[in-house]
Amino acid sequence: MSHNHHNHSCECCHEHHHEHNHHEHHHHHEEGKGKIVLLLVTSVLLAAACFIEKRWQLTTWQLLIVYLIPYLLVGHDTLKEALEGIAKGDMFNEHFLMSIATIGAMCIGFLPGAENEFPEAVFVMLFYQVGELFEGYAEGKSRDSIAHLMNIRPDTATLEKPDGNGGVKEESVAPEQVAVGSVIVVRPGEKIPLDGQVVSGTTSLNTVALTGESMPRDVAEGDTVVSGCVNLSGVIRVCTTKSFGESTVSKIIRLVESADEKKSQSETFITRFSRIYTPIVVAISVVLAVLPPTIGALFCGMSFMEMFATWLYRALVFLVVSCPCALVISVPLTFFGGIGAASRRGILIKGSSYIDMLAKVNAVVFDKTGTLTHGEFAVEAVHPDRFDQQELLHLAAHVEHFSTHPIGAALRDAFPNEATDGCPVADVQEIAGRGIRAIVGNRIVCVGNSKMMQQIGAEWHDCHHTGTIIHVAVKDNLDGEATDDPFTYIGHIVINDRIKADSASAIAALKNLGVENTMMLTGDSRDVASDVAQKIGIDQWQAELLPADKVSAVEGILKNHATAFVGDGINDAPVLKRADVGIAMGGLGSDAAIEAADVVLMDDQPSKIATAIQLSRRTIGIARQNVLFAIGVKISVLLLASVGLASMGMAVFADVGVTVLAVFNAMRMLAPSGK
Repeated sequence: MSHNHHNHSCECCHEHHHEHNHHEHHHHHEEGKGKIVLLLVTSVLLAAACFIEKRWQLTTWQLLIVYLIPYLLVGHDTLKEALEGIAKGDMFNEHFLMSIATIGAMCIGFLPGAENEFPEAVFVMLFYQVGELFEGYAEGKSRDSIAHLMNIRPDTATLEKPDGNGGVKEESVAPEQVAVGSVIVVRPGEKIPLDGQVVSGTTSLNTVALTGESMPRDVAEGDTVVSGCVNLSGVIRVCTTKSFGESTVSKIIRLVESADEKKSQSETFITRFSRIYTPIVVAISVVLAVLPPTIGALFCGMSFMEMFATWLYRALVFLVVSCPCALVISVPLTFFGGIGAASRRGILIKGSSYIDMLAKVNAVVFDKTGTLTHGEFAVEAVHPDRFDQQELLHLAAHVEHFSTHPIGAALRDAFPNEATDGCPVADVQEIAGRGIRAIVGNRIVCVGNSKMMQQIGAEWHDCHHTGTIIHVAVKDNLDGEATDDPFTYIGHIVINDRIKADSASAIAALKNLGVENTMMLTGDSRDVASDVAQKIGIDQWQAELLPADKVSAVEGILKNHATAFVGDGINDAPVLKRADVGIAMGGLGSDAAIEAADVVLMDDQPSKIATAIQLSRRTIGIARQNVLFAIGVKISVLLLASVGLASMGMAVFADVGVTVLAVFNAMRMLAPSGK
């Protein structure tokens, strides 16, 4: 629900979540440290093995044993994965390729007249693990920045407990400690932490985060209230009907951690790629090893075994080169970097597939209340008829002195010294559905809508502004006696939902990125919608919509465009799910919206949408560069290898070198500046 619940949620399972996160983090950290130690030990053993080989004349079998130690130390994981793959019938994966290439290199040494390639075999494995380490590091980084987003919002509940002397005392506790059926106290300005029923007190609640509507809801004893609403005016006591429930935050963390499962198209591209690529490469290398020596032996009278050694070596070089390490490591790394870079800017992208979608977006549809506007009222214009603006605001603010309505609050905010100027207010009467009448100083003042003006016979006139129009009329009240004069109309005040400071720049930024379609959908009135659309420069708008209408409006656009929908309320959840990319406001948005969205903006700024699109395009760009670069280098070395011009050393470079360069390229996404 609103900010609140959200908040809560944080704290709520804050402890548990923190534990979990800490534990996770610790686990990843340990794993990373273990891997570094393993790589260092392997490097030392490899150096020692080379030294032994130079120093002592060992037989091939003895050498094999010396080199097998570092090989198995660093490669046991990969070999295990390859075997598991074969057992599952999914043998053609990158682990299988790595294993075949390195085992092949190990075997070359036993061929007549061939140099041994043991060090290369260990090298290839070692570098493959270095790449994996980088990937783990990047993943950990993006997890940390996401965890940091999650630790943001603490919240508490004020619980009533017996004090032992027959009375009650209040205690501030974490919301998840509140049992169902407890009584909690909610003061003005606080958020309702748990769902329940009002047992005493009356107040009005700001439900904007739940319903998207900016008008408050009045509640009294017996009414049910939902967590996430903000209490605006009175103190209420609530008997809870539900426990704190599942925290949104732990949900978000889980979503992010499972984001890998929603692999992006570019990542599944890798898996699909190795499925087709691996068998082809293995087949070519087999042909390369067997065909030339067979032809040589049959037609040219050469020795099959001698030729076989040369061609087997070439075939194995071919295998090592063709291993798609660089792609397998750098593409996911680039995506993680993108997710991490976004989360540092307060943009939570729940999976790499959404980076793919964001990069393609060319239509953005917005909800209005709470997304482009703040969802809270403020005075926009003052149009006095008789008095000056200050006097008009002064009278209106005094009449609204006790009002709990947000319109009253907006009027008081517009005249801040109302509370301290000592002007007396008496005889306040609230006239339901019309407005308020009170005596301020020596005047009777009526503040309300046009119905109220008709009722008191004041000659009011309409306003050309859109928004809520508050009319003011007065008559003298001399010596405490109301005169018989009619009320005099003295002007009106326009109150409106405030547009967010960066809404207009958000639309401009999207247009700069070439997003051709921007649209606003709202449940609000047509006048308000057209007014907001005009002020922020949005192309199209539709007003007076129900949640179902929003879905059909978005479906209309989905036919021709990759569409992002931006919203914040429960009423937006269905549309968020339906759009290609759902973007939710995370600060004040409802849990349902945050849950349904693919991207969450933690600070509610619409201008972050353009940032997210830009980052996604850069991420995809870097991933593409890596794919092209890796495939380019590989093809050239493969051509050389098949005609015998490439040594195993070159093969290792083509594989490992390219991987390292691709990883460094991918790491650009992780740089704090995002450069």
